[in-house]
Amino acid sequence: MAELAAEVLAEVRRTFREALEFAGPVAPHHELRADLQLDSLGALVLAVALEDRFRVKLDDEDAASVRTVGDLVALVERRVAESGQPAGHAARRRDASP
Repeated sequence: MAELAAEVLAEVRRTFREALEFAGPVAPHHELRADLQLDSLGALVLAVALEDRFRVKLDDEDAASVRTVGDLVALVERRVAESGQPAGHAARRRDASP
């Protein structure tokens, strides 16, 4: 599962950098709102990116329990485990060739 956590963290960082145009560091201890200035639109962009990449569903109840980047990584890991998908399969992009 450590590999999956690294892949989720990399996707969070990529989304912050590319989609949200955030140039600073993104680490597991950072608070999404306070440290990374994530607003509701940014949270939606981030959630959709993670759902697409890892083929999981994140809902409003999940958002209430997520405060830090590490919380978000752990949540995606749990959702992948609940889906029953092998970690490598879940982390593959939909548009990637087999």
